Amino acid sequence: MLETKVLKADLEEDLMMAAFLIKQGELVAVPTETVYGLAADASNSKAVEKIFIAKGRPSDHPLIVHVASFEKILKWAKDIPIAAKVLADIFWPGPLTLVLKKSDLAGDVVTGGLNTIAIRVPKNKAFLRLLEVLDTGIAAPSANPHKRISPTTSEHVMYGLSGKIAAVLDAGPCQLGIESTILDLTSSIPKILRHGPITKKMLEDVLKVTIESPEEHSEKISGNMKDHYQPYAKTFIKSLKDIQNIISLSSNLHEKIGVMHYSELVGEHKNIVIRKMPQDKLGYANSMYDSLHYLDQMGVSQIFVEIPSAEEDWRDVLDRLSKASAKNNIF
Repeated sequence: MLETKVLKADLEEDLMMAAFLIKQGELVAVPTETVYGLAADASNSKAVEKIFIAKGRPSDHPLIVHVASFEKILKWAKDIPIAAKVLADIFWPGPLTLVLKKSDLAGDVVTGGLNTIAIRVPKNKAFLRLLEVLDTGIAAPSANPHKRISPTTSEHVMYGLSGKIAAVLDAGPCQLGIESTILDLTSSIPKILRHGPITKKMLEDVLKVTIESPEEHSEKISGNMKDHYQPYAKTFIKSLKDIQNIISLSSNLHEKIGVMHYSELVGEHKNIVIRKMPQDKLGYANSMYDSLHYLDQMGVSQIFVEIPSAEEDWRDVLDRLSKASAKNNIF
């Protein structure tokens, strides 16, 4: 078992150590504005294979490649549409991943054998500095065991992957706390394959075209599994009324349960671990994974989440919570 080093992103010598380890083909968890990613040199197939082993991730599941600037995607993608440059000018660096036709440099181990590549420029000072130092693409899916809760702090990473990776570069909590939007630009009509902070409306306002946004699809892409982002505790999405009923019966419970809510609750909270969530979308998204981690690590047997808003800009939150509770017959 490896001894996983905790490096500090604001220390130049630690950042250079992270770069050295990646150059040597090792795995380093790195901060992004979305969630912590498990970084490997995307041009080193042996290093990328280590990602799948450390996470327990299927090898046919494609990874997102991160680069330092729009110009750097020219090594990894071909036949790049004008729409990609238009979107990059507005949203990069930032939480938007573009699916493009892959170049010959993009190996099958990164793309899951597909003829496309998912790529973005992250908005995190430390990660961008790493990308500039390394001058290559970095494959970096979320730094957690496959199908488990995404990490938004270095502590989350260590909880799931300590001993399996060389290091984690600690830059504190992630700014956004939810994964990037994934937009497919390989067809005549752009299509959202994963909802995220960049919404359908934001994309349509820039491109001046209608964006496809299917409720479900079968494309192989990060996060597109029915059960994903899951706590170890059984997780359910419930109405506020149902949660109130559960609380009213809590005195008869013999195990601790967890509750994530944004509306006001009444009554005693015996045997219940409470996480009050922000009512605004950005605040909720930022707190969501951290709250799930907290409740899971408090040893609760079940987690009940108040169903979030059904408004369009909450689709990424609902997507993640639906997958987190997919094994438990929600709704």
